[in-house]
Amino acid sequence: MRVRPALGAAASALLVAGLAAAAPAHASLADDLTVNGTGTVATDGTVTLSGTYRCERTSDPGLVFVSSSLAQNNVTISIGGGTRAVCDGRVHEWTHTGRITGSVYRPGAATVHAHLMRLNSRSGLPIPQPLASEEARIVLQRPAGDGSAVPRTLSREEVRDRRG
Repeated sequence: MRVRPALGAAASALLVAGLAAAAPAHASLADDLTVNGTGTVATDGTVTLSGTYRCERTSDPGLVFVSSSLAQNNVTISIGGGTRAVCDGRVHEWTHTGRITGSVYRPGAATVHAHLMRLNSRSGLPIPQPLASEEARIVLQRPAGDGSAVPRTLSREEVRDRRG
């Protein structure tokens, strides 16, 4: 038997065991989180992000929340605080809306970071326990009826007609 293959197999086994140990013991295969591929950014800076989540009911005490942040052009801001999750094994929708002043975000490519987190209070203090997370590339669009359509350029004739 060669020493190198045996060492490689041992190292692989240790790596797999380490990864399994690092996974949260409370995480369930039913805990899931998604981010919709599009979000909106209005001309007044209001951003809306959405997706779905699913979590199982457990005996662990504490509330479960969905949180999200938006990253674009080296700026990352939490959007809409957090949504209290209903953990019943069913898929639920989440939507976060927040108004960001200063026109930080614009229509185009962006990244959403979303987290499904339990605040476990078993020890008396709420300790965050990640259940699921998602990082997704999305496209920000103007919401329908935002009034932010790009004005078209008038022809010379139209300018002349408007001047009278």
